[in-house]
Amino acid sequence: MLKRGGVKVHGRFWISDQAHLIFPYHLLMDRLREESLTRGKAIGTTKRGIGPCYADKMARVGIRVCDLKSMSYLRQRLLDVVKDRNAVLTKVYKHQPISFGKTFAYCKKIRSRLLELAIDTPKYLYDASKAGKNILFEGAQGTLLDVDHGTYPFVTSSNATVGGAITGSGIAPTLIDRIIGVVKAYTTRVGEGPFPSQFPENLMRLVQQKGEEFGSTTGRPRRCGWFDAVIAGHAVRINGLDEMAIMKLDVLSGLKELKIATAYRVNGKLTRDYPHAINEFSSAKPVYETMKGWDEDITHCKKWTDLPVNARKYLKRLEQLMGTPIKIVSVGSQRHQTIFL
Repeated sequence: MLKRGGVKVHGRFWISDQAHLIFPYHLLMDRLREESLTRGKAIGTTKRGIGPCYADKMARVGIRVCDLKSMSYLRQRLLDVVKDRNAVLTKVYKHQPISFGKTFAYCKKIRSRLLELAIDTPKYLYDASKAGKNILFEGAQGTLLDVDHGTYPFVTSSNATVGGAITGSGIAPTLIDRIIGVVKAYTTRVGEGPFPSQFPENLMRLVQQKGEEFGSTTGRPRRCGWFDAVIAGHAVRINGLDEMAIMKLDVLSGLKELKIATAYRVNGKLTRDYPHAINEFSSAKPVYETMKGWDEDITHCKKWTDLPVNARKYLKRLEQLMGTPIKIVSVGSQRHQTIFL
């Protein structure tokens, strides 16, 4: 895909030799499990096989990039995995078994292409750090989708918090010296799971269209809601954030009033802390603080003082609630539509 786009990857793009491989049977298992769950219990997975691949990793039956080096070792390992997967497919899901021959042929097909990109990532990063190079880790998803610290079980299969950058890459935690949190000026969620500050339907559709809130992987519409300072504060604590970047402030232009969830009522009690029990979070009722909105188009703003007064007040209040300075504000989808504070 990168090559088709004219991007040169040779000598620039690498894959960890410790990375686990997603096989066609992972996608099949993902789809069958999701389809077997009743409404309300489905996770809303992308069905890309990620969860079953992580399950194999934790069960110590996963196959990694470095396993492709020895075809005899890979063959035996794959025989054991396919036998185990077929037992589940045929007995639990009443599905036809997968073919070992086709799966092994798939390995042969991808082997050379992956091995030429495979490197010892921890050593590569360590050497780069010692050479004084700048290293940037970009997180995906978000804190509330973290398998340990998110809205379990409505989470992804990995650690989407800062800790995941350490365990996933192999870099030493002492080498990370700056952590920037990225959050939208409102809250979004894709997939299933509780969402206390979710917009009413009409406002949801408006923000989805204006903010182009559709999943990058599946194209599913993202659910949208008011800024939730409770979960934002949880993310600040879990990740040890040094500063914040606020995205899509321009999407809120034109709204007469803006609400911020500053606390929840759970079982009749007021709390400003994120409740970890999913049944409590599902029943949480947001306590809102209301602020005045703005009508101005802010997509051409270049500096802090260009922003409308009410936009600045809104950002300052978010900063106070999160207890972390806002250093970046996005007012559009283009690079130049970024204000650095």
